[in-house]
Amino acid sequence: QVQLVESGGGLVQAGGSLRLSCAASGRTFSTYRMGWFRQAPGKEREFVGAISSSGGSTYYADSVKGRFTISRDNAKNTVHLQMNSPKPEDTAVYYCAANWGNRGNYYLVQSYDYWGQGTQVTVSS
Repeated sequence: QVQLVESGGGLVQAGGSLRLSCAASGRTFSTYRMGWFRQAPGKEREFVGAISSSGGSTYYADSVKGRFTISRDNAKNTVHLQMNSPKPEDTAVYYCAANWGNRGNYYLVQSYDYWGQGTQVTVSS
């Protein structure tokens, strides 16, 4: 069982920066691929980015590539999403998720076993 708690959301101006964090419980964090997803009102949850269990591989949605960066610290059971130059269309609730053993497709919601409660990010123009 893994519990995930996101933090760091809030209001940010377009072109600014924001760093989201996700703290995980449990002693097996290093065996989980971690993903970030987001959901805007009236829309389906969508993939933002993911990082492999070792941190050696990262993956991004085309819409955030070059602006967002995922990192993890397995010693501290944390994963971060650095959001640079956010745009108003990045406004959404952001969720971190854990996928045991790097199984399945990293961009699919159904590949992930555990989810956090989400943190709101609002980007003003």
